[in-house]
Amino acid sequence: MTTCTDNWEQVEAAAKTVLGERLAEYIRRATEKPHPESQLIAVLHEVQSEFGYLAEAHLDAVAQLMQVPAAKVAGVASFYHFFRLKPRGKFMINVCLGTACYVKGAERVAQKITEELGITWGETSKDGVFTLEGSRCLGTCGLAPVVMIDDEIHGEVTPDQVPALLEKYLKKARE
Repeated sequence: MTTCTDNWEQVEAAAKTVLGERLAEYIRRATEKPHPESQLIAVLHEVQSEFGYLAEAHLDAVAQLMQVPAAKVAGVASFYHFFRLKPRGKFMINVCLGTACYVKGAERVAQKITEELGITWGETSKDGVFTLEGSRCLGTCGLAPVVMIDDEIHGEVTPDQVPALLEKYLKKARE
């Protein structure tokens, strides 16, 4: 890889501090491939896999090690929905907002979740346990309204059931 800075050793060391040796080596190998700029998405996936999300420091380190403009790295990370720019909770709550679930009260269930956790769509609870997202359809319309927590489906959920459901996962988080 051709480096474009006079202080490459310091830049590389700072990036390795942020990403770690394994990811720095992964990026080094990626930049040795033909058309290294085409490896950016794969590199970002690897970084997200390691940290769970892409912090600004991660994006800057990737830009430095790949010798790609930071704006391009940030643009790719923010464009694709599968990249997360904020930490997620230990448990992902997805409330189905598809037609069947919506008609059967998904909005009221979601409202109760937001009240209980003090968060809204796309946010993570202060304790880092839950992140709340909405889904267009989870494919379980016969169980509407549906809440999926990680890979577990909970059907025919009512607002009154929400506190106990959340408590079940809080106990798991403490284990």
